[in-house]
Amino acid sequence: MNAIIGQLAPQMAKGNIGQQLLDNGKLTTQQAEKVLHLQKESGMRFGEAAIKLGFITEDDIQDVLAQQFEYPYLVSGQSAVSEKLVAAYSPFDSRVEALRSLRSQILLRWVEGGNKSVALASYDADKTSDLLAANLAIVFSQLGERTLLVDANLRNSVQHELFAVENRKGLSDILAGRSGLEAVQRIAEFRDLSLLTAGTNAPNPQELLSRDSFSQIVADLAQAYDVVIYSTTGLQNAADAQLVASRVKGTILVASRNNTPIKGLESAKSQLQSANATLLGCVLSQEE
Repeated sequence: MNAIIGQLAPQMAKGNIGQQLLDNGKLTTQQAEKVLHLQKESGMRFGEAAIKLGFITEDDIQDVLAQQFEYPYLVSGQSAVSEKLVAAYSPFDSRVEALRSLRSQILLRWVEGGNKSVALASYDADKTSDLLAANLAIVFSQLGERTLLVDANLRNSVQHELFAVENRKGLSDILAGRSGLEAVQRIAEFRDLSLLTAGTNAPNPQELLSRDSFSQIVADLAQAYDVVIYSTTGLQNAADAQLVASRVKGTILVASRNNTPIKGLESAKSQLQSANATLLGCVLSQEE
């Protein structure tokens, strides 16, 4: 065994795909030696040769590439974070590519202008909107942006469940004067992602979001992070999203394909505009 390792070491520089596959336990040293022989005979890349021999899969290669380029993502079964967050588990999925495209649009059209905060609002698709907000926060953090996700859906909060964290104190507690910004939690699985949960269930979410202190909180969070994303309650049920949008300004309207009615979408757009929000665009999502 030591002799084989000695033979392989000069041929595999630290950090290349072969070495990382060994380090990750995807290949044994005996398998790696066979791959090197095939690579030398055929001129294939190491990863291609390993796949041809049946030692690894394309997913194993993508995993190594993500590590090489410092693009963090999770492996199924190794985290309590919900697997509904495709950006966390499937960075090469076409849906995640669409999320990265949306991220680029937000960066170019909003963040580059000096703005930090973005709200996601919907008419009747708050579950879809919540999920999109969480995935969008993940892709921003993967870019290296100091990202904060704020669960401003005080009526049906889900972000703490998606990220498997406690919800003892959050936005509602800060607005009620029962807590400070120490309620923000780092999401350990990601390099630059934090979450401010909705907090204690409150009987008066609309009144809490109407408070002047909310404007100061939005300003303070924008100072502390590169990007702050707010998820909100559906406008069909309450005016909460209007109150958030009036503070945050930059707002993306989310619609659910085959579910959100055109009249509802028009109503949501009108409500957001009446709140003096800047409508950055509309996203049509198939997520439920």
